Amino acid sequence: MSSNRKFVIDTNVFIEAYKRYYSFDIAPSFWNALVQHAESGHIISIDRVKQEMNSFHKEDELSKWANEHFAGWFEPTDKPEVISTYGHIITWAIQQNQYHDAAKREFASAADSWLIAFAKTYDFTVVTHEQFEPNSKRRILIPNVCHAFNVPYTDTFNMLRCLGVKL
Repeated sequence: MSSNRKFVIDTNVFIEAYKRYYSFDIAPSFWNALVQHAESGHIISIDRVKQEMNSFHKEDELSKWANEHFAGWFEPTDKPEVISTYGHIITWAIQQNQYHDAAKREFASAADSWLIAFAKTYDFTVVTHEQFEPNSKRRILIPNVCHAFNVPYTDTFNMLRCLGVKL
């Protein structure tokens, strides 16, 4: 491995990989690499990401994989230190005048805010397909919040490079 970084994965990383470029029938090595690096302590996700995947992908191959092969690496977000960080992030989001109220409500209820809180609390790098967009009004994007809270973020491909994964 070429990095000591620890990564926490967003829902969209799993879904995009599954639906597009790393589907189970095309790239099983991608899914095996996620499990391998989870076992070595370099990749995790959170319980709320698992909940999103299970609600959006009921009983399909992705939810089956998540529940059977990755279940042990969806970390709980109900720890006091994560809840405290989540509170700071939500307070920040509510105070941002650029975002529409609907965006604030969505952000507070989605896994995104918890993902960032977990990463901030435990010094992880967030892995997401979202891009920094300082003028966003309709959505509070993960990279925007990461930028505000000095939380590192990256995409799937950079994570794989940092971990030295070869598919």
